[in-house]
Amino acid sequence: MKIGLLADIHGNVHALKAVLKSAKKQGADKLLCCGDYVGYYYDPDSVMALLDNWDWVGISGNHEAMLYDWLNNNNREEIKAKYGSGISIASKKLDYETAVRLYEMPSQTKLNIKNYKVMLCHGSPWERDNYIYPDAKQQTVDKMFTYNPDFNVLVYGHTHYPAVWKHKNQIIINPGSVGQTRDYKPGASWALWDTVTNDVIFYKEKYDVNPVIEMCQTYDPDIKYLANVLVRK
Repeated sequence: MKIGLLADIHGNVHALKAVLKSAKKQGADKLLCCGDYVGYYYDPDSVMALLDNWDWVGISGNHEAMLYDWLNNNNREEIKAKYGSGISIASKKLDYETAVRLYEMPSQTKLNIKNYKVMLCHGSPWERDNYIYPDAKQQTVDKMFTYNPDFNVLVYGHTHYPAVWKHKNQIIINPGSVGQTRDYKPGASWALWDTVTNDVIFYKEKYDVNPVIEMCQTYDPDIKYLANVLVRK
């Protein structure tokens, strides 16, 4: 069985289309998604429609928590100033049932897939809004392995940087960000896990960022980062 590993789509349907096209070509049977479907960019409704065409399991990220806050009229000015219009637009484009489904997803979950114990989280097993970068200190990596050690495969996101660590019969994978890569390598990041070989392959898909940049210029002209991060090298 081949499993597509995705994180941090952030309303970028153009990036997601490229990833799903590649995932289908590579023979992915199922998707595991590590949160942040909304925020930053502007097509969360189309993102959810595409995901729902697949067999997929997901958890919530910190941007789903922001969506909850926005819908409950909390911290709106702070969210808009720091992250742009993505959450506001998600609150309008997503129907009520989909919005509730997103923010009521668990912040982490455990699955059994082909005799593997799989854990999904967003930032870390101990905190959803925790950043574990590829250059994390060894004690932090060790904590990832031992904090909740009953797993063979742990998949997380949040940093927007691909990462992988292996220890004995355990592997920790960050597939990078589909919608907003931050590793100075433009494209849409994801990974494919093969349950037969237990191998993980990382992919970076090219896609046309111009429609996304045009929307950034329309909705968030004062937040240059939203467009610039998509093309920086």
